[in-house]
Amino acid sequence: MADLPKHITLFQLQSQIREKMGHAFPLPYWVVAEINEFKVNYSGHCYIELVEKGGDNQIPKAKVNAVIWRSHHSMISSYFRSATGRELCAGIKVLLKVVINYHELYGLSFQITDIEPSYTIGDLEAQKKVTIESLKADGVFEMNKELDLPEVLQRIAVVSSRNAAGFQDFINEINNNQRGYSYHIELFDAFVQGNEAEESIISALDAVADRSEDFDCVLIIRGGGSQSDLGAFDSYRLCCHITQFPLPIITGIGHDKDQSVADMVAKISLKTPTATAVFLTEHNALFEGRLDSYRGYLSGIASDSLHTERQRIKEFGYILCGSTERVISKNKSGIAVKQSALYSLTAENIRRNKDRIKLHSSAITGTATGKLKLLGQRLYVAEQEINRALKSFIFSRKEKINFLERLKSSADPANILKKGFALIKINGAVLKSVNDADTGERIEVILRDGTFTTEVKEKTKYHGS
Repeated sequence: MADLPKHITLFQLQSQIREKMGHAFPLPYWVVAEINEFKVNYSGHCYIELVEKGGDNQIPKAKVNAVIWRSHHSMISSYFRSATGRELCAGIKVLLKVVINYHELYGLSFQITDIEPSYTIGDLEAQKKVTIESLKADGVFEMNKELDLPEVLQRIAVVSSRNAAGFQDFINEINNNQRGYSYHIELFDAFVQGNEAEESIISALDAVADRSEDFDCVLIIRGGGSQSDLGAFDSYRLCCHITQFPLPIITGIGHDKDQSVADMVAKISLKTPTATAVFLTEHNALFEGRLDSYRGYLSGIASDSLHTERQRIKEFGYILCGSTERVISKNKSGIAVKQSALYSLTAENIRRNKDRIKLHSSAITGTATGKLKLLGQRLYVAEQEINRALKSFIFSRKEKINFLERLKSSADPANILKKGFALIKINGAVLKSVNDADTGERIEVILRDGTFTTEVKEKTKYHGS
């Protein structure tokens, strides 16, 4: 057997590397890196893959495994959570205090002994600031806010996770709203937390945009999870979709401590999914209130107009009757005067010219009769014209009165009850405010086909009402 070169075993070499690295890197180092993978073992130890990315494609240019032993994990994670409001998770940059370890079997690794949360806060805020500045530079930051919100919000597209607690809270609130409003709710299922949230929400929004004419607005809601997965709502790509969306967007992402960029660019931003359901009901209640106000206003106008027109018709009736009587009386008097004068003239002529009268008596009689007939015909024509004018005027006024009575009937409370509304009384008086009834008091509910009595169990007063 030929002489072999001088050699050592793999374990011996690894041991030498470990020893030399221990001498070369004896102290802990503060290291900036991004958490690429994050897993807590059943034993309580936390295993992490740290990376540093570079280039336009953000391809990792350095990578190492790290561990937080169980004895440190609880303390480090609690400290980070209390300082940032977020959990340690994949996808965030961190400033870590590490001890460099080298093991013959597992190779190079970092043991994490401490963390500086302020670095992560600053990095997240810096990313958030970049998103805001980019949206403003692109001129799209206010675009969704400038959309008009329909006066009635009934056809609602909801982007959320079907299994999210926040979505269930929203459905419970919207289905049991105190106004009894009905809504058409359609869920566009999406991940609302985790690494896939950004792409999933954008895909759901694209599906809504394809059917934008079917909806009045879009809700993006999330609740019941930790705040560690809010990064998607600060991303430029998702927020850019929101700003340029063709429908008003209402967010209820479910966090009180911080406001995401998505909240800033949406038409309406609310704290929780339940708050979005309450907003929809209150928004529609304002429109119903305006309708009630208009109904009362129109009813008053109709009543006043009806009364005024009735008075005018009576006055015109008196005037026309008086005018008719005067015209008839005047014409009758004129005929009588002319008839008397004619008789006198005839008698005088008879006395003066008996012979001529004899000759022309028939002609005179015929002339007098013709004039009397002519005057009678004129009187008859005048009476007919007056009667036609009077009938036409009275007919037009009756038509207007009928129209006003129909308008008043449409605002009649009995007819309003037939449409599904209810009248609520307490102690015989109409209940107009929640302040007029106390919990435990009995109230009477009047419907179109009867009444029933119930008891006030709970009161909720709407802000601004």
